[in-house]
Amino acid sequence: MASGKKRKKRDFHHISRGWNAVLNVVAGVFAFLCVFPFLFVVIISLTDEKTLARDGYRLLPAQWSLEAYRFIFRTSDTLLRSYGVTIAVTVIGTVISLILISLYAYAISRKSFRYRRFFSIFAILTMLFNGGMIPTYMVVSQLLGLKDTIWALILPLAMNAFYIMILRTFYSTSVPDAIVESAKIDGAGEFYTFLKIVLPLSLPGLATIGLFSTLGYWNDWFNALLYIDNPNLVPLQSMLMRIESSIQFIQQNSQNSSMSLAALQSIPQDTSRMAMVVLATLPIIFAYPFFQRYFVQGLTVGAVKE
Repeated sequence: MASGKKRKKRDFHHISRGWNAVLNVVAGVFAFLCVFPFLFVVIISLTDEKTLARDGYRLLPAQWSLEAYRFIFRTSDTLLRSYGVTIAVTVIGTVISLILISLYAYAISRKSFRYRRFFSIFAILTMLFNGGMIPTYMVVSQLLGLKDTIWALILPLAMNAFYIMILRTFYSTSVPDAIVESAKIDGAGEFYTFLKIVLPLSLPGLATIGLFSTLGYWNDWFNALLYIDNPNLVPLQSMLMRIESSIQFIQQNSQNSSMSLAALQSIPQDTSRMAMVVLATLPIIFAYPFFQRYFVQGLTVGAVKE
């Protein structure tokens, strides 16, 4: 009877070569469909502007051109400075975010913590209600005095209630209470237990939250719009938006502009937009391989295990 159950279990998990090939093809097609939009954006950014206006969007344009990238890199000093600001904000912000979120989530995940219910409700309420844009601006710029500082790009995004709930669930399901209790019996303090025992077991959850925080900081442009007037502190996303706004302004007011018609037509409007997308997206793509090892495990937190 037992052997029959084991045979059925093996048959259930076994996949024939034919079905394995079909599933691989389906997965490959799905992966290609996910990657294709970005590849198409790269192709458009490398297309000549006049060819794009004449022939439309094509996979194989009649004429290739790097004019869109040349147009953006004419302000190379500004672009490199914006890249530096964005990288600094992303690295520092992700580290601070991981420290704050991991400590908060660990505290409310422990049943021995007396005020875990209060702080859990407090975090959840921030997901449902907020003070609004004007009070937030007054707190950041006037009360805290962070306007025109790099901290105005870091601190407003450092805490996220949704990430706290994810990591709290990970701690509750993946860190056994017996391990924590045994460390306390051996005389370990709370911080030692957290640093030496809990964190090594929580790498998948931390990697997932770290990736989310990295994406949030890298793609943020709204805080720069609100709090940054100093051109030396403008991040990449905000700087690219300003370039696009300048192009649109020149195009829309070409009749009142002192520039010649030929110079106005030479501005790569559509291809430069795609080049901006490539410049803003390509660096963050390289962050995925560093998190990929733990990312799937972090997403399946709380799943039923056999």
